[in-house]
Amino acid sequence: MSAGYWPDGARLVISVSMQFEAGAQPDKAPYSPFAEMDRETVNIATGKWFDYGVKEGLPRLLDLWDRKGIKVTSHMVGQAVERHPEIAREIVERGHEAAAHGHTWEPHWRMSPDEERASYSRNIAAIESATGTRPVGFNAFALRNSLNTLSILKSLGFLYYIDDTSRDEPFTVEVDGGRFGVVPYTRRNNDIDRFHMLSLSGAAFGSDLRDEFDMLYAEAETRRRLMSVSVHDRIGGQPGIAKVVSDFVDYAQGHPGVVFMRKDEIACWALEQADTPHETA
Repeated sequence: MSAGYWPDGARLVISVSMQFEAGAQPDKAPYSPFAEMDRETVNIATGKWFDYGVKEGLPRLLDLWDRKGIKVTSHMVGQAVERHPEIAREIVERGHEAAAHGHTWEPHWRMSPDEERASYSRNIAAIESATGTRPVGFNAFALRNSLNTLSILKSLGFLYYIDDTSRDEPFTVEVDGGRFGVVPYTRRNNDIDRFHMLSLSGAAFGSDLRDEFDMLYAEAETRRRLMSVSVHDRIGGQPGIAKVVSDFVDYAQGHPGVVFMRKDEIACWALEQADTPHETA
C-alpha cells in the first residue's frame, strides 16, 4: 500500500455528502417525481415526498453511518434547519459535519452581492442556533455560483466549497489574495441525478459506485485520489437505496487503506499541504 498521499498513509479517501433539504423546498416548484398539477396550486404530493426525508430518510442514514463507523458531511439548507432543528442537532451530536447549503432554494446567481451575503449569513445563523457549530464548508443551490460567491464565502469565514467538479482530488483556488479550499462534489455518484425520475435500479447504482471505486483505488497507488458520494434525505434515505449504499461501504471498507473523511477534515488537511494543486483562476 502506498503512503504519503493522505493522512496516516491512507491510500484512498471517500467523502459522503448527506444533503439536508427537506422543509426548504418551494411550495410550487417541481422538485419531486410527481407531476405538477399547475403552477398556481400547492403540490401536496411534493411536500409529502420531502417529509419522508426527515421522518424516515435522515434517521435511517444516521443509523447506517453509525453501524459502519463513518462520519459524513451534511450540507444543510438554512430554512430546513429552522423547521427541523432537532434533526440538525442530532446530525452534529452523532459526529457529522454541518455545512452550509444556502438559506433557501432561491438561485444565488441571480442575487445582488448584498442579497447573496444575506442568504449565507442566515444559513450560518440557522445552523449555529440549532447545532452550536459554525459551518466552514459550502454547497450552492444546483452547484451554481455567482462571480461574487467565493469572495463572499471567504469573508464570512468559510474555508472551502464543493461546487467545482473538475478534479478527483482536493485542491485550492486563489481568492482575494489567498488560498480557498475545494473538496470536489459529484454528479456521477449522486442519488438525486440517478434516482430523481426513477430511471435507475439500485443494483445499477451500486455497480457504478463499485466501478468508480475500483478505478480510483487503482490510480491511488501513484497519486492522491478522492471519491465523492452524495445522498439526499428523501432519496438516499429510502430503504432500497440505503441498502445499496450500505453494501458499497462494506465493499470499500474491505480494501486496505480506505478511509472515510468529513469534508472539513479534508479541506483543512489539504490547505496545509505544499503539494496540493493550486489554481489562480
